[in-house]
Amino acid sequence: MNSLDWAVLIGYFGVMVAIGVWSHRRVTDVADFFTAGGRMPWWLSGISHHMSGYSAVMFTGYAGIAYQYGVTSYVTWSFPIAVGIAIGARLFAGRLNRLRSRLGVASPLEYLKSRYDLRTQQALAWSGVLLKIVDVGAKWAAIATLLSVFTGISLDHGILVTGVVTGIYCTVGGLWADALTELGQFVIQLLAGVAMLVAVLGELGGASGLWTLWDRLPDGHSRPTAGPYTLAFLLAYLFIKTFEYSGGMWNQAQRYMATRNAREARRSALLSAALWLIWPAVLFFPMWAAPLLVTPGRPDASDAYALLTERLLPHGLLGLVVVGFFSHTMAMCSSDANAIAAVFTRDIAPAVSARARAWSRRAGLVAARLSTVCFLALSMAVATQVDSPAFKDIITVVIKWVAGLVGPVSIPFLLGLVPAFRRSGPTAALVSWAAGLGAFWLTNYGLAGVQLQVQIVAPVATSLVLFALLGLVRPEPSDARDALLARIDGDGEEDGTTRPAAVPSGS
Repeated sequence: MNSLDWAVLIGYFGVMVAIGVWSHRRVTDVADFFTAGGRMPWWLSGISHHMSGYSAVMFTGYAGIAYQYGVTSYVTWSFPIAVGIAIGARLFAGRLNRLRSRLGVASPLEYLKSRYDLRTQQALAWSGVLLKIVDVGAKWAAIATLLSVFTGISLDHGILVTGVVTGIYCTVGGLWADALTELGQFVIQLLAGVAMLVAVLGELGGASGLWTLWDRLPDGHSRPTAGPYTLAFLLAYLFIKTFEYSGGMWNQAQRYMATRNAREARRSALLSAALWLIWPAVLFFPMWAAPLLVTPGRPDASDAYALLTERLLPHGLLGLVVVGFFSHTMAMCSSDANAIAAVFTRDIAPAVSARARAWSRRAGLVAARLSTVCFLALSMAVATQVDSPAFKDIITVVIKWVAGLVGPVSIPFLLGLVPAFRRSGPTAALVSWAAGLGAFWLTNYGLAGVQLQVQIVAPVATSLVLFALLGLVRPEPSDARDALLARIDGDGEEDGTTRPAAVPSGS
């Protein structure tokens, strides 16, 4: 990078901070901070949902997969996410919106205390927070890896720079700042992605490279599944991502909650699904062509895309692509920070502190911002340990840890919204949660030689089976629970123009 590239990067950081400061004026209470007051347009929610779903791991870990195995990087990653979001648009998006529009909650987990009990709410809240600290730590490490390739600065310094800038705008402006910066980041990534595609096609002899490329690549690069990423892995990933990207990891749930009504929440989900179906294929093409153009320096080829960018793009455009790397990571990390702050402020703190239950509107907003800062700091500390023996590498954290642990957290949360599971009460929720965590430990650390697809699907499958089975053999009927489900099920009158009063903290 030269001075022009640095100017582009610094200008990008400045714009992100400016958007956060501007968004500050739209935030007056926790409902604005966490759900944009239910006033977010569906198209902005859909773009935000898409951008908050992936990070620089795509340009490091998944770039390595694309370099080694070809199109399976798309078929077994982005395609099942698109399908999963489309499924979730029908099952979960509208119901998640009604948590805000009909119950007035500001955190995705607030309804769990009424749906199950306080113990269940706290178990899911604490375990989900810990999981997201590890998940976001992997994202910081991914962007720092790319930054080190282009600038030579250390991983720790790269983590610090990106974390501080993200912390400024998402702490000041809340979900509004997240969504608006994600819109800007989407435009930047669109320009950067097209520039990279054009540069690679130029090296391949023009547009004909789109179909002549495959004969020159190593054998197997055009196969939809390859290596450890088999058909079984694809089906397992689809199963998991349907829950994760439909709101199971909370930050996507906030996007649905922020729209005006359930119909707009479904539209935002379908827009996100369409973007997941189309846009990653554009981003992946240069990675598929990389074996013809560069030789990576890392064993897992996670630096292939960065090396490709350095070789092909002129200064200025190089800075724009680096900004594109940052845009995805900062979008995901800021959205996760906002979701975790919502869960801590609205669900965890009121359960452990009587003072938190009596917070004024101003005090609640201050607590939301402080908890955002604390989460970012903890995840940045974890990021420095991603390459340690406990985590092994970035892609291991993302695929095995996150995919494996999302099920125990998301199954009781999301299926608790669906009337078909009304007989599954607190016992089913807690047993499925604990057994799913146990299955994760057993398949990853207790048994040797377990296949990757088994490692990632066993926890969510265990949680799903037990949650449904216990609802049948040990039902816990409740009139209050039936009434709650009736309020968030069905369309009814949903003009979204009335903003309900917030449910008291922790209720």
